[in-house]
Amino acid sequence: MKGLIQRVTQATVKVKGETIGHIEHGTLLLLGVEKTDTQQHADKLLQKVLNYRIFPDDSGKMNLNLQQAAGGLLVVSQFTLVADTQKGLRPGFSVAADPALGERLYDYFVQQAQQSHATVATGRFGADMQISLINDGPVTFMLQS
Repeated sequence: MKGLIQRVTQATVKVKGETIGHIEHGTLLLLGVEKTDTQQHADKLLQKVLNYRIFPDDSGKMNLNLQQAAGGLLVVSQFTLVADTQKGLRPGFSVAADPALGERLYDYFVQQAQQSHATVATGRFGADMQISLINDGPVTFMLQS
């Protein structure tokens, strides 16, 4: 399971022009699920996302995690994160989870996030989504479980 996290001052996800998820200060997580992923991978990645120290403390150092910074979490599924881009000019998706497994683990991840964190917004699995964000820093990290 892969997660691209971005520290944002705001982020919004829309489907067909309708806003379905929005956060102010916090973390945008683009979540990719591989076919070998399990709930244990989701649990491990969630703990990383919630506890990864990417927010500045009073000295301006990245010492605070999402919960300490009282930020929101916007979780958006993105299967292209698990693409194989090593060869050629077209991505391969042989390691990507099939849609049923991807959706099941995405839903599980979101459910666990909502139980662990106060502010969680989401995209819609499998939908054509438009995401707007203001990356704060910019600060972006790729996490894996």
